[in-house]
Amino acid sequence: MGFNVIKSLMLSREHALPGRVEPIQTSAYHFVNGHPLAPPFPEPIQVALFGLGCFWGAERRFWQQSGVFSTAVGYAGGFTPNPHYEEVCTGMTGHNEVVQVAFDPQEVSYTELLKVFWESHDPTQGMRQGNDRGTQYRSGIYVYGDEQRLLAEQSREIYGPMLLIAGYGAITTEIQNAPIFYFAEAYHQQYLAKNPEGYCGMGGTGIICPLRQ
Repeated sequence: MGFNVIKSLMLSREHALPGRVEPIQTSAYHFVNGHPLAPPFPEPIQVALFGLGCFWGAERRFWQQSGVFSTAVGYAGGFTPNPHYEEVCTGMTGHNEVVQVAFDPQEVSYTELLKVFWESHDPTQGMRQGNDRGTQYRSGIYVYGDEQRLLAEQSREIYGPMLLIAGYGAITTEIQNAPIFYFAEAYHQQYLAKNPEGYCGMGGTGIICPLRQ
């Protein structure tokens, strides 16, 4: 069985890399707007967490949205505590590449962020996104509370039939309670602002839907 195939299968906790106790060092402030990357955030800022392929391009999609206070990239949904990027890339941590989005609900709703999520990637590809293959590129919505879960599930029900009509497969996006978010290394934070010609990997399906606010 080839390495790419292994990376596309979720491992069990007992087979995951051990990780470490101490968090890895990362940036304190957003390279684009200077806001803090980590809580506590000022009122009324709320937090959302999404996985939609390579986190470099995904993060840029969200920091460009009006009402977004801050964004940060990291790892979530796996087993290895405080993983390094190189460990995540082996597929031996179980983590997904994710974007933490701190947003002002008075300026941008969670539903509007879900619209960005669905329309910025192909949520039907399982353990990959385009040419990026592995469990770290899976589609995921990680919810904080019952309201986010309800809105996420409702949005999935809206986009699912539209994708099928357009010739895509069934949605493979996982919707789960938000796990521990581990910040990625400093050089990954706002990577495409620091490296404008860097790899993005973001596509989409062309499906556009006016979700109810």
